[in-house]
Amino acid sequence: MPDATNLSFGVDVGGSGIKGGIIDLDTGEMVGDRHKVLTPQPSTPEAVAAGVAEVVEHFDWTGPVGITLPGVVTDGTMRTAANIDKGWIGTDVYQLFGTTLGDRRLSVLNDADAAGMAEDRFGGGAGVDGVVMLLTLGTGIGSAILINGTLVPNTELGHMIIHGKEAEHQASSKVKEDKGWSYEKWTHKLSRVLEAYEALFWPKLFIVGGGISRKSDKWIPLLTNSTPVVPATLRNTAGIVGAAMAVDTGLRT
Repeated sequence: MPDATNLSFGVDVGGSGIKGGIIDLDTGEMVGDRHKVLTPQPSTPEAVAAGVAEVVEHFDWTGPVGITLPGVVTDGTMRTAANIDKGWIGTDVYQLFGTTLGDRRLSVLNDADAAGMAEDRFGGGAGVDGVVMLLTLGTGIGSAILINGTLVPNTELGHMIIHGKEAEHQASSKVKEDKGWSYEKWTHKLSRVLEAYEALFWPKLFIVGGGISRKSDKWIPLLTNSTPVVPATLRNTAGIVGAAMAVDTGLRT
């Protein structure tokens, strides 16, 4: 176990992999390497919980653990399930993980919310006051809203109806790929979505994540909305970092 004092542990559960590691909360950096196991198929609650326990045990970590899940979690109950077995819906996540991880402090939250917390503090939003919004552009559009570093959980803005259609059905990176759109056509759609978010929330900054953010220099300059847009910087560690932050602050959604 590392000697640094301000450490926490995060696990990021995805549709294909469960990855985790020890995080230095002073820097947002991972202490050592992350460890990953494949998400079991079918990805039932019990099977995934066993995978999370395997990741935690790999590090001989005995302290608090933060865990992200690809779905909405309110009052400790999983309400939706994206890219994971539908058997998660209705699951008491704290009872589930408490059974597999034992008597320790836990925090379980939506994966986009965790990434937003991490990017707001250590990534693209570091040093920005006011309302900051993270959008992950992938199969759908994940979202997180933070106000001076405080999370507004489970926003699910990808499902917002904009110009008669869900935002993620017109501006996700999957739509761009499926339809073979140019960056110009896609950013026209994305700009309209961002403008709708601006009209409601008046953010200081949009942070965009997802695989397409790695090519942000090709399309961010094409956007026509008003709020500055920057790429996410933490990449594959954002969920782990955010989960570790959440359990350190005692967040329970």
